[in-house]
Amino acid sequence: MKAGVASPNGVVIVDADQPKPKPTDILVKIKAIALNRADLGSAKGDTSHGAGAGKPVGSEFSGEVVEVGAEAKGFKIGDRVMCHSPGSHAEYAVSDYGRAMPIPQGMSFETAATLPIGLNTLHNALITAGRMKKGEAVMVQGASSGVGIIGLQMAKLLGAGFVVGTSTDPKRRAKLKEFGADLAVSTKDADWTQQVLKATGGKGVNLTVDMLSGSVVSQTMQATALLGRIVNIGRLAGMKAEFDFDIHARKRIDYIGVTFRTRTVEEVRDILVKMRADLWDIVAAGKIKVPVDKTYPLADAKAGHDHMRANAHFGKILLIP
Repeated sequence: MKAGVASPNGVVIVDADQPKPKPTDILVKIKAIALNRADLGSAKGDTSHGAGAGKPVGSEFSGEVVEVGAEAKGFKIGDRVMCHSPGSHAEYAVSDYGRAMPIPQGMSFETAATLPIGLNTLHNALITAGRMKKGEAVMVQGASSGVGIIGLQMAKLLGAGFVVGTSTDPKRRAKLKEFGADLAVSTKDADWTQQVLKATGGKGVNLTVDMLSGSVVSQTMQATALLGRIVNIGRLAGMKAEFDFDIHARKRIDYIGVTFRTRTVEEVRDILVKMRADLWDIVAAGKIKVPVDKTYPLADAKAGHDHMRANAHFGKILLIP
């Protein structure tokens, strides 16, 4: 089969052996692949993102089940599935049964591929780690990404009273209100925290899904309410920065870090079960939508990665085997 693997120069397409499922796995013939920011690191062999040089790249896909392990529950050959699992840049990939979901009737493979990581990540960030309550003010940073767009819609659908989205690009920022944002701001504006405070009656947001971190972190705390929560799921603005401990202490903010990279398979299964309990009727009804920015053939995976690295996309970038 054809597969994208990591190299010092980024993803390369090679001939590879078809993966063999473990007893708890399903084997999937891939129909559509969604790109994620972490794929850029793994494509260059960054082991912190799950792949060394020569290892398969990717993390999100949809397709058709062609083999089912003896201990894999809930799936049969021929099922249409969407998965949050490594090695997606390929014609075939395996997934633990607990990292796979059935594709709702009437949903295309392309649409399904845009959803798994965003659904699992944002439900965990908003509900489990972030403890969102109905009526609260919520901010999603980096909201023009596929994950961010899901976050805006999910917050609104699960009862947030006021939703803020951030994007530094004016054209992309203007689209955020179509996906649930009541206020869209740019973190490059000197007064962006004041815009958030004014819109929330001077209180600030109760919960932030932080995909920026870096130099923005202390400003994010300024825009946060007393006893607010900030859930760190990304570091687009940098891995390290000055941190204003006084704001953090004075507002008694919970700053929470999460990642799938250090979670066990049992923890990931539990995240998926909780997400589906809250959201599956909403997903099946097509109420969470992610626009597809651009589609590339798998053979042009590097072009897709370059487009993501340019940070000019709105929504998801897909590869098609």
